Amino acid sequence: MTTTVSASGLSLRYGATRALDDVSLRLTPGVTGLLGPNGAGKTTLLRVLATAVPADGGAFTVLGQDPGTAAGRQEVRRRLGYLPQTPGFHPDFTAFEFVDYVAILKELTDRGARHREVRRVLDQVDLSEVRGKRIRKLSGGMRQRVALAAALVGDPGFLVLDEPTVGLDPEQRMRFRELIAQAGEGRTVLLSTHQTEDVAMLCHRVLVMAGGAIRFDGTPAELTARAAGRVWNSTGRDPGAKAGWRTGTGSFRNVGNPPEGADLAEPTLEDGYLLTLDDAGVRAGVAA
Repeated sequence: MTTTVSASGLSLRYGATRALDDVSLRLTPGVTGLLGPNGAGKTTLLRVLATAVPADGGAFTVLGQDPGTAAGRQEVRRRLGYLPQTPGFHPDFTAFEFVDYVAILKELTDRGARHREVRRVLDQVDLSEVRGKRIRKLSGGMRQRVALAAALVGDPGFLVLDEPTVGLDPEQRMRFRELIAQAGEGRTVLLSTHQTEDVAMLCHRVLVMAGGAIRFDGTPAELTARAAGRVWNSTGRDPGAKAGWRTGTGSFRNVGNPPEGADLAEPTLEDGYLLTLDDAGVRAGVAA
């Protein structure tokens, strides 16, 4: 399978904080999920791969280009789609004007061709009818779709999405998942999220980060399997559990090392994620 991103030994410090700690990875077409707690280094990794900030050490290529050179960096930016965690909208821009502005930054200089491309991506995210509406008057879900349309300009081969479903209601999140799944057909998508259900529904592969390092790299099924035999139900929170919470039925779901004779439950991807963090020394307990 074609390699879109190949990184080796990426490191980056912010003062005494090691934001990236010897990160190596390889990304291929499809949707890869990136999970991790706050401060894990997810956004830093995305910004490095998107050429927004340079790494202190290591090397990587994107779409066969070396971003360590000026020419390579420029070529990557032409072929990259990036949706940051907080898109920098100008509130007085219309949806069309904002996406057109991004298209200009991507050096689509022919006005007629550029406007056709802007209309294409707005149609792709179902915003054609509001393309003349000012961004400040759009709902949160629509604003996220405007940002995704901007990321899709130029049909990029590598799409980087940082927490794209945060703050969306369930209906908006479901619609956005559909758009991400479509975007992942024939291109490489790296999706950073706190939502394990996004990964379970969208991703063929998942990475778990903690402390600036990748702690797991595999399929969602393999991450789920890490919790096999380590999830159980009880009438009260088990004090020996790594994490435990009351469910809607009134019983407690516990994750960790079950006592003998425990009522074992079917594990989920979230259970495997919590145990991966715990194995990495990151406390990820859930309050009862």
